[in-house]
Amino acid sequence: MLDLPTTHVQLLDRWQRGFPLERRPYARVASDVGLDEATLLGELARLVQSGAISRVGATLRPNTAGASLLAAMRVPPERLLAVADIVNAEPGVNHNYEREHAYNLWFVVTGADRRATDAALVRIRAASGLDILELPLVRSYFIDLGFPIVGGNAVGGYGDASAKPRARAVAATPRLDAVDRKLLCAIEPGLPLVPEPYRLIAEQLETSRADVIGRFEAMISAGVITRLGLIVRHRSLGFGANAMAVWDVPDDEVDEVGARLAAEPCVTLCYRRPRRMPAWPYNLFCMVHGRERAAVDALVADLTRRAVPSGSAHAVLFSQRCFRQRGPSLRAA
Repeated sequence: MLDLPTTHVQLLDRWQRGFPLERRPYARVASDVGLDEATLLGELARLVQSGAISRVGATLRPNTAGASLLAAMRVPPERLLAVADIVNAEPGVNHNYEREHAYNLWFVVTGADRRATDAALVRIRAASGLDILELPLVRSYFIDLGFPIVGGNAVGGYGDASAKPRARAVAATPRLDAVDRKLLCAIEPGLPLVPEPYRLIAEQLETSRADVIGRFEAMISAGVITRLGLIVRHRSLGFGANAMAVWDVPDDEVDEVGARLAAEPCVTLCYRRPRRMPAWPYNLFCMVHGRERAAVDALVADLTRRAVPSGSAHAVLFSQRCFRQRGPSLRAA
């Protein structure tokens, strides 16, 4: 766990979303946390180098700017590292974790479209000789991916429901043109840590700073960009007890239950995916992140008791090793 100074904690808490869309955004952020612009840029570079954040950048609504798919594999333990390497060889894989379950390798594969993700899965199957459980997104109830830093608390989350961002209605099929896609590709490594990052990006794309800022504003409004700001690495910040909780909820109740779970302060992700019978009977997923396993176990048990229909089958899959964690790549084909 990293030991962060107070200024860094304030910076991480305040600027995971709502990053300024103006000529000198870092000057605005610096003023907010009591620093000058040059010092802030140096501190952000140190936060990236230390692993506290991966970048200053955007998180994208799934399946808007490209295609994405959650997948799982049942890997013999003695082959886990080798198969994880096969999965990581795919440029579109942005998350890859070992979890405690018979399905012990879980990853997200992204691409320009569904054909690209399907082709990646074909290659992984061929190279590993193993089958893959495919779990595309059916409905998201809360996919914000922000992660408040809450001092020494055992569990991550928003502390209380009033502080948690609300899900909002967005266009079903946002329209992106070629320049929008080039812009999203340009910021995959993160916004440049320079005083005028939007001008630098505009020069790369042979457009204007005003056009870049306008496109960011439009994509945020359309829900393509769900968050613009500091992208933290929760494991580096001490939140290593991370559980994916899953339930088998009747189809006529799953949306109501998903909305209830999404409103819980401790839930950082909540979404519906298809069952894959008989191997995978669960259709409702949520993530709870914490510093201590016992605290996360207690929270998931409480959520099950209060928010999920009695008798619903469920499982809790704690993350073990992280083989990859990074932002999605639109360049993968």
